[in-house]
Amino acid sequence: MKYLVMVQGTQEDYEAMQGKGSENSVAWSQEDVQAMYAFMGDLNNDLAESGEMVDGHGLAEPAKTRHVTLGDDGKAAITDGPYSETKELLAGYWVLDCASLERATEIAERVLQCPQPAGAPTYPVVIRPIDDGSGDV
Repeated sequence: MKYLVMVQGTQEDYEAMQGKGSENSVAWSQEDVQAMYAFMGDLNNDLAESGEMVDGHGLAEPAKTRHVTLGDDGKAAITDGPYSETKELLAGYWVLDCASLERATEIAERVLQCPQPAGAPTYPVVIRPIDDGSGDV
């Protein structure tokens, strides 16, 4: 079964990883950032070696987001980020092919162990089964 495993973050979190702390997110040092990337690299390598990794990527900061919605006139309304009305957004994801939801949950628990500086906000890791149309979700 395939699962989408998602991590969340805010614009402030991305800025904190660039050394610009705020009242909601402490500033990260270069060592903190490197530890996070090393952890995620090891996780991705392990998932690739086990054959469970289908795809996975970190996403650019919310300030680089673009929303395309349908305007009242029926035409596309385009808005560039960041969006002050939005708190957490998708920060990264993995598409995993796991034997069970329990295995996907074990991987999500490992994601939660990613190093970060004391005082940095934590977010849940979200797991969603991917509907392949078979009705087995």
